[in-house]
Amino acid sequence: MQEFGASEKFRACIGIFGARNAGKSSLFNALSAQKAALVSDTPGTTTDPVKKTMEILPLGPITLIDTPGIDDEGELGRERVRRAEEMQKRCDAAILCLAGKREAGEAEEQLFRALAAKGIPLLAVITKAEALTEKERAESVAYVSGLLTRCGAKVKEIILCSAVSGEGIEEVKTAIGMLPRKAEKKPLLMDLVAPGDTVVLVCPQDESAPRGRLILPQQMAVRELLDGGAFPFLCQPEGLPALLSALREPPTLIITDSQAFAEVAACIPAEQPLSSFSMLLARQSGVLEEALIGAAAIWKLRDGDAVLISEGCTHKRQCKDIGTVKLPKLLEKAAEKKLRFYFSSGHEFPEDMREKEIRLVVHCGACMLGDTELLSRFQESRNADIPITNYGVALAAMQGILPRAAVPLLKEKRSRD
Repeated sequence: MQEFGASEKFRACIGIFGARNAGKSSLFNALSAQKAALVSDTPGTTTDPVKKTMEILPLGPITLIDTPGIDDEGELGRERVRRAEEMQKRCDAAILCLAGKREAGEAEEQLFRALAAKGIPLLAVITKAEALTEKERAESVAYVSGLLTRCGAKVKEIILCSAVSGEGIEEVKTAIGMLPRKAEKKPLLMDLVAPGDTVVLVCPQDESAPRGRLILPQQMAVRELLDGGAFPFLCQPEGLPALLSALREPPTLIITDSQAFAEVAACIPAEQPLSSFSMLLARQSGVLEEALIGAAAIWKLRDGDAVLISEGCTHKRQCKDIGTVKLPKLLEKAAEKKLRFYFSSGHEFPEDMREKEIRLVVHCGACMLGDTELLSRFQESRNADIPITNYGVALAAMQGILPRAAVPLLKEKRSRD
């Protein structure tokens, strides 16, 4: 099975930012103890972000990201800068790199101000310390301290380091390890059920399902229920009636893949609590309420309006793909309008939504994205005055069962006698 740690939802994302030739890639390689990033004196060597997953205690699992220089130039350089800026939206913390004996340029100051405005933890590192005299070291620390103060960036310490001699590398690792942990995540569903409860998970295994494993939200639900002392029962939609007949009592909750909402709802009593994996993820990430509000925009769409359908992962599209095939058809049927569709996947999310006149964003459950990145996407949609919802909420709304699917997620945890 795919491990939870493969998803950025379970790792702190830490980006290394700075100008070209600031020593970012050398620091990245030293911290990861591998030559994962190319290093050269030629400016602009790092053309794409480079990622390395590792564990630094006591913080835990992290994704370390080496980014292109923020001051790159030319047509290709501007694209590299854009990619570096995109990384800011994903990061839970940032390492600010400045080479010794070098003053920051305007691009770096703007970068430091932007990262400071995000309110994420920041570390400041002065690189290439092996080339500095004692006087230059003191002057560099004083300069960087003043620069960060001017940019509104608060850091606990400024570390001098050298990827050549190894000086300061362990100090940087220690500082990373002492960064605040990601906020304790809200449970996926163990605050909705109690130990000893039965929960049925409906997991379709059609051509779009990965071979040999469950998808991540299903894995997450099973593991959390087991850890919490509840009893998960799994079945495919066609096996649900037989499973319910075999149970002594109705399950406390049924969770289904969003695509099977209508099929599942049709074969269970109206009073049976029902929801979806996608809606559970939205609730856990803190965007369920906004997604519920955003779904109402489906019936306000007009002929020719544009809809963005965004997925956090990349996979080979199937003939019945939910994002590119099923959702567009269902949206046009529900709105009774002819619509235009844009699609994004992975870490790509369009910055020109207003220019494209997008009227609604429908996002996946985002099991493969960190909450920082997902919340950034909701904020960008909010800033552009564009309603945003997610797959599960939209599908429940279009099938007329949204109130029923939302109610179980809004209740307090039940106690079991």
